[in-house]
Formats: sequence, C-alpha cells, structure tokens
Amino acid sequence: MTITFQVMNVDRVSILMVEGEGAELVPRISKNRLGEFGGQHRVPQSIARRAVTERLAILTDNAAADERFKGKSILMQSVRSAMCTPMLARDGKVIGIIYVDNLTATNSFNDEDLEFLIAFSGIAAVAIENGQLTDRITREAVVLSNFQRYFAPNLVKQIAEQKESIKLGGDKKPVVIFFSDIRGFTSMSETMAPNEIADLLTGYFTEMVGIVFAHDGTLDKFMGDAIMALWGAPIQTDAAADKAMQTALDMMHRLAEMNKKWAEQGRRQVNIGIGINYGEVFAGNIGSDQRLEYTVIGDAVNVASRLCGKAGPGEILISEPMYNQLKKKPKVEASEPLALKNKAQPVAAYRVKL
Repeated sequence: MTITFQVMNVDRVSILMVEGEGAELVPRISKNRLGEFGGQHRVPQSIARRAVTERLAILTDNAAADERFKGKSILMQSVRSAMCTPMLARDGKVIGIIYVDNLTATNSFNDEDLEFLIAFSGIAAVAIENGQLTDRITREAVVLSNFQRYFAPNLVKQIAEQKESIKLGGDKKPVVIFFSDIRGFTSMSETMAPNEIADLLTGYFTEMVGIVFAHDGTLDKFMGDAIMALWGAPIQTDAAADKAMQTALDMMHRLAEMNKKWAEQGRRQVNIGIGINYGEVFAGNIGSDQRLEYTVIGDAVNVASRLCGKAGPGEILISEPMYNQLKKKPKVEASEPLALKNKAQPVAAYRVKL
C-alpha cells in the first residue's frame, strides 16, 4: 500500500478479503494519504462486486458518470477516478481485491497504472495465499501433535481439516464405551521397582492403544493401568460396536502373545478384564478455556466401567445393549444379572467366549 501511494496519484487504498460461505468482502486495511483510517471507509460495492464476479480489473476515469456503476456510495463519497483489481489464487478463485481511488480529479489513472495494479495484485495474492497455507499447516501440525495420541490416524486427519476451533461444551450421542484394566496390578506393583512398572505399562499400553486405533477407536484416557476408549465420538463411526468387539478380542490375543514372550524373558505376566457398553452419553470438551479434555459422561459410561470391574482375568463382559448392536455376534454365554453400584435393577450381561 505504501508503494501504491508512491507511484500513483491516489487518495485512498483498501484491501478487502473474500470470506465466509457468502463470499462477503471484508475490509482488512485502508489508508489515505494521511495514514491509516481509524475506521474502514466504504469501498463502492458496485465497483468491488463487479471485479469479484467478473474476475476482471476495472478502471473508471469518471466514476460518477460511468454507466457501469450506479451505486449511491460513489456519489456520497465523491469518487472521481478509481481502479479495482481482483487478487486471484492459484486455482483462479478470487480471494480479495485491491481498490484505489482519487476523490478530486477525473482521469487520474491510465492503462499503465492499471497494469501496475494488476501486477501488484498478483504478487499480493501469492503472498496472502502462501501466508494462509502456512497458517493452515501450522494449525494442522498443532492439532496432529495434540490429538494423534488420542485418536486413530484417520480421525486425526478429519479433526485437523475442520475449520471450527475447539470449544467448550458438546452434545448427546450414542457411543460404545470400552474399559480394560490389568487384574491385580496394585498388589503386583507393590513388589516392583518404579522403572519395572514404567517399562511394563509402556509396552502394554503401546500394544493395546495400537489395537484401539487400528479399529478406528478414540483413546479417551489412561487411568492408572486402565484404558478407556470410545467408538462413535467425536466422529461417528461405522459399525462401532463390531469394531469395539474386535478390539477386545484382538487385545486378548495380543496379550497372550506378549505374556508368552515375557515368560520366556523371565518377566511378569499380566491378565486383563474388559467391559463394553453401548448407550447415550454427553460427549464433548470439558474443562476451562485454559485446559480442555474431550470425554464422555453419563450412566452408560458408569455401566461400562462396572462391567470391566466385574470381569475376571481374561474375561470380556458386554451389556445387553452392546450385544444387540453387534452385527457379527460372537459366541457368548449369559451371565447372571449383575448388581452394579448405583443401579436399582441388576444389569443383564454376556460373557464373550474366547
């Protein structure tokens, strides 16, 4: 904009960007010969819109008498001469405009001035587009860094591509809630050195979380030696119940392989119990503006947790709603209705046969 004042006889310069679904022209910076305006001056819409819709540079040497433009703002602002050029992205889309005018004289601009402004708009468009790309890449890198530890890679990609910022709150949705934990870990850890506990959990979590992600699950959190995972949040998952069920089976099979290897190395072996439920929960970002945690809350979560607590070593317990959601049903045996804490009636459950 400084260069424009130096090389052309202009009184005002404005850069407007095309934003939003409605392709609204939003002023970003405006200057006159005295400096930057305290408020953005109104660029004549009849000129600006024509430059955008036709994707052509415009020069008018007598705006008030120009038959192409009948906008009131031209007369109200006493615009005499004006030029307007679109800033075109690489795909030909208009990302903004550069507008200049002279309020006192007609025939202030010539074809050479217009050619300069067209060239300048091209340079500005490249710079702005590169800046926007850098911002997007930076944002996606931050999102990937923050979320790839909790979401499957394909979900991370979808989250990173969302333009909306992360906000407090959420909504109700049906999800599959999955809990697993190591049986007898508290007593086991009392006889282990801290580095042994860390090594065991790191190896165990790495394998188990990998299985969750392989089946499009979301890692909600670690709770000591327990894993909480979700299907159906934050993004709807096809065949959520079947993927959660397969995750549980794969975990059991993988843990058997790990225990065999650990036994050969003289290391401790572990057993896990798994509980899975299906139901409606509140899913969203909970916390403060400084720290958010994506999680789910509701009775369905409590039932899944308590099913896990009731599962013995090497057992998978699923609720009746979870069983009914399964398209590919595994072999199961009905468990005695389980009396769960804070539940007035016993909960029907099934023990999955491995």
